[in-house]
Amino acid sequence: MSHEIAVIPGDGIGQEVTPAALEVLSALPVEFTVREGRAGDHVAEETGEPLPAETYELAASTDATLFGAAGERAADVILPLREAVGSFVNVRPARAYPGVDALRPETDLVFLRENTEGVYAGHESRLTDDVSTLTRVVTGPACRQLAEFACEYVADGDGFTIAHKANVMRETDGRFLETVREVADERGVTADDVLMDAFATQVCLDPTAFDVVVCPNLAGDVLSDLAAGLVGGLGMLPSANVGAERGLFEPVHGSAPDIAGEGVANPVAAILSAAMLVEFLGHEDAGRRVRAAVEDVLADGPRTPDLGGDASTAAVTDAVVDRL
Repeated sequence: MSHEIAVIPGDGIGQEVTPAALEVLSALPVEFTVREGRAGDHVAEETGEPLPAETYELAASTDATLFGAAGERAADVILPLREAVGSFVNVRPARAYPGVDALRPETDLVFLRENTEGVYAGHESRLTDDVSTLTRVVTGPACRQLAEFACEYVADGDGFTIAHKANVMRETDGRFLETVREVADERGVTADDVLMDAFATQVCLDPTAFDVVVCPNLAGDVLSDLAAGLVGGLGMLPSANVGAERGLFEPVHGSAPDIAGEGVANPVAAILSAAMLVEFLGHEDAGRRVRAAVEDVLADGPRTPDLGGDASTAAVTDAVVDRL
């Protein structure tokens, strides 16, 4: 069976790490038809729109989308693309690998982040010259959908932890906590909870205290970036934006304009995102093979400068392909 995937490199190092991930996908015994789309700051400069309508429709009509990185207009690119694939959860693994100088090498976490609501819903207003407001949106159906996904995700595991701030945001995070707990109880899944600020301290002191963490939108964004600091940086974190039928897969790192074009960007997060893409399409063995190849390369080298090496993006990519 052949799959149709959209490939959108975006800005900065997205132009370098996305082709690297695509090269790895091409080395797998999985048939793909690739359709490339354009988005980002450079597209906005040319056309006035960072996300052309045809790129949005491309993501909305293909089986899965591989995205690189967004620059200054990130909110105008990645949020609509997540909407295009119907994404309701952002899956962000944060794992330390052998050979990487990680602050906490025992770290092995997965964040399941609500992907449609919270403060990212976009309801901001400037009331006066001195007053601006932001409306936080939390609905029961979105919380329940995330909770049901989380219960399925840990079906064979030890449950999950809910990170929240319901002691202050009593109505919004209170609803989130109550709904996720309710679904977990219905499914017979163990769900403990922790205040998100306490989690930020505890995960640094002992990351083994957590496994799967279920978060509201902003909390998941911030806390997963914190975990990146424990495992060697943002260049190590892939992510999947999962919808009922489609998915959008992207490295967590940004466009890194300071190194864009130098050929030294770390492709690992993009390659691991590609592994999540093939698993989403039903090729779990292929995804495992990619992760195993990445792990071998990280352990033995070559490595890019952000990981203490001197290898190029191409050299690391070639090494992963060789392992495959």
